[in-house]
Amino acid sequence: MTIREETESIERRTLSAYATFSDSTQGRKCDEKPDELRTAFQRDRDRIIHCKSFRRLKHKTQVFLAPEGDHYRTRLTHTLEVSQIARSIARALRLNEDLTEAIALGHDLGHTPFGHAGERTLDRVSGIGFNHCVHGLRVVDILEKDGQGLNLTKEVRDGIANHKTSGHPHTLEGQIVRLSDKVAYINHDIDDAIRAGIFKEEDVPERFTDALGHSSRERLDTLIRSIVESSMGKDHITMKPGDQEAMMELREFMFENLYSNPVAKSEEVKADMMIAELFGFFMKHEEEVPEIYIKIAARRDEPLQRAVCDYIASMSDRYSVKMFEEFYVPRAWSK
Repeated sequence: MTIREETESIERRTLSAYATFSDSTQGRKCDEKPDELRTAFQRDRDRIIHCKSFRRLKHKTQVFLAPEGDHYRTRLTHTLEVSQIARSIARALRLNEDLTEAIALGHDLGHTPFGHAGERTLDRVSGIGFNHCVHGLRVVDILEKDGQGLNLTKEVRDGIANHKTSGHPHTLEGQIVRLSDKVAYINHDIDDAIRAGIFKEEDVPERFTDALGHSSRERLDTLIRSIVESSMGKDHITMKPGDQEAMMELREFMFENLYSNPVAKSEEVKADMMIAELFGFFMKHEEEVPEIYIKIAARRDEPLQRAVCDYIASMSDRYSVKMFEEFYVPRAWSK
């Protein structure tokens, strides 16, 4: 018996009947010989961690564009916090922690530079639409490894594609990540907003703090416990109704006081203009788009717009700024 088979056997003996078992995966688009050491979901986790798109998350915006402080969240630190929360919930419910971790680590691979601001810009100017969940699946299926893709399992791909509020993951592990994403960003964005001086802890309405807690630590504990206690022994992931309502109302408070705050979003107009200009430039200068993106689009009979979206979406914040400066900002002449 291989180590992988022993691990799969342990899963069968110890995990909940509602867990997604590694030896029952729906498989990959291209069949592969099983690994002797790792389960299918462990391999997916490792592939995501080692891919280029994952590394680029460290220089992509979470909320604050190009913050000067070292302690503001980036898209990568957000991803790691989602993973930690989701794994804690999965472990407590005896669900598949490896699958949960793989989905969590891959859920935001489709994000553009400057986060949702860049996503909205590409969606507006491309003429073919852009959605970071859909693009995340494109990243792992098509773009990574120079057009080969990561060949992930269907369960991980489903979790990546359905992690938004409107999504409907088919596995409980995917449902955990979908909720953990909100739990993470609501709480760490409050922390960042307080650090930035946009509001103070005491400015968060009492109806939320009385229900969920008076600090990020307390709120995280409340929400994680709420999910675990409400989901134990069930075939779906849920939360206590009062906690769910308070969390979603707190989310609305964040949209009103942070996500649309002129201080936090003061640079978004510039980011929007820059992404739009880059898109227009690459549409006129196809030769400046890396050949790999052109080849992938051509192979799939897709328009140039898709290749340009793929390229821009792959950029980190600072690389997109560098490209804009290279094409639009005059350089000092020197002999």
